[in-house]
Amino acid sequence: MFASGSGTNAAKIATYFDAIPDVSTEKIYCNNPNAGVLDRASSLGVATRLFNREEYTTTIIQELEALAPDLIVLAGFLWKIPQAYLAAFPNKIINIHPALLPKYGGKGMYGRHVFDAIVANKESETGITIHYVNEHYDEGAIIFQATTSVLPNDTAADVAEKTHALEHAYFAPQIHKLLQQQ
Repeated sequence: MFASGSGTNAAKIATYFDAIPDVSTEKIYCNNPNAGVLDRASSLGVATRLFNREEYTTTIIQELEALAPDLIVLAGFLWKIPQAYLAAFPNKIINIHPALLPKYGGKGMYGRHVFDAIVANKESETGITIHYVNEHYDEGAIIFQATTSVLPNDTAADVAEKTHALEHAYFAPQIHKLLQQQ
């Protein structure tokens, strides 16, 4: 997995797969030395690898190729995936987005920015999108979507809470389903 933030999705995924003997979270790669995901991974006994921009474009892809993962999961990872990764792991890199793509996707549309936009545009529904990663932000083929209502008096924080509940309920099972199809 790759993560940049608090790591709640990464923790849910790692915990989910603890109960499944033939699947494991090998390592969590992180680009942010202050990210909560590092502590969460440590408490779960999952190895981590902190990296910088230079390592991201050089040594990390070599490490991944040596691991030969069945799937690379982006769980709140904020850097764009380089073309070399896409070529080395075709249809093996997936992401979760906190909105119903194609709405509210693209560069700069992550976390609070998405929830603020949903509330500002008075959407009545939102959700999550799990998708393959391609060369453009949030434009890869959609694997799965789940929806939730947005009430007229919902704040961005309310929308975030509903969206996180969907992420925690659906992301790991959808990853499992993809792995079973391989």
